[in-house]
Amino acid sequence: MRAPARDWVTDLERGAPDVVAIWRQIDPSAGDDYSATRADLESRSGNAAVSLAQQEAVAEALEAILLALPEEMLRAPGGESDWNVSQAYAHTTGARRYLPAAAAMAASGRWPADDPPRVIPGIPGPDDLDRDALMTFLVKSRRSQALSAGAIAGHEAEICPMDHPLIGHRLSCGAWLLFAGVHDVMHLEQLHHLLEPSDQD
Repeated sequence: MRAPARDWVTDLERGAPDVVAIWRQIDPSAGDDYSATRADLESRSGNAAVSLAQQEAVAEALEAILLALPEEMLRAPGGESDWNVSQAYAHTTGARRYLPAAAAMAASGRWPADDPPRVIPGIPGPDDLDRDALMTFLVKSRRSQALSAGAIAGHEAEICPMDHPLIGHRLSCGAWLLFAGVHDVMHLEQLHHLLEPSDQD
């Protein structure tokens, strides 16, 4: 299991308790095996409005770390593969939009038979974005999530037929909305490690 929470995690937990609880359960040494967290993820994701409020708390944490990072760090290693911070941050905001939007399609009966949404991990964002561009991506993700949560509301338990090579397949629509926040926190951890390396030793 994870080491004791750092201050930023404790702060985030106040506004996003379910997101942080799932994130805490993920054991990096287990080879990204999410099977042990699936039941808890489903049990915590039954109210889209509650999940959206927690996603907003995560967005505030993403905004805070972006504002705290010196501009030159946007080209520094971002903690994921060989990506820099620009790539990792843009990837994160993209996932914030994509995962709930796919669930919203399923919840509203708009799941396409041809070329349905699918998750392909390991796709970085652009490597040369400045702070303003990254902030714009974050703002767009917040707007997109609000629309998606509205479509998911009342359909949280319906199954979304989207596969994920790590977390599995056929999660509920509500679970995908909540898991987007868990994914965010994984990258937040990397960015805090970059910003505050002495606090992570």
